[in-house]
Amino acid sequence: MSSKNKKAVVFYCPPKIHADLKVRWQYDGLGQSEFFRIMSDLYLNKDSRILEIIEEYKKENKIHNNEKRKKTKKLYERAKQVESKFSLGDEEVESIFDLLEKEHPDL
Repeated sequence: MSSKNKKAVVFYCPPKIHADLKVRWQYDGLGQSEFFRIMSDLYLNKDSRILEIIEEYKKENKIHNNEKRKKTKKLYERAKQVESKFSLGDEEVESIFDLLEKEHPDL
């Protein structure tokens, strides 16, 4: 993928945290970009482990009130139920679009 098709994500942190991160990434055999791609992928795919961490952070730092956090959690749970009930994972949704494209190429 060319650099035209990519965007940079930048954040600032204290030098000590930066150094500690570099040491940990080296210890785990990861690069900075690889680490953030892993974490971004987990977050965007609503991985339950990441969602739990985000939920705890929001609670500790008073981000959203209890009602809003509960509502968000219920929505995630409901979405998982619907996906499970109708077997609508990413692959299945992609297959549906492939079938539609074959049957109706003019769309």
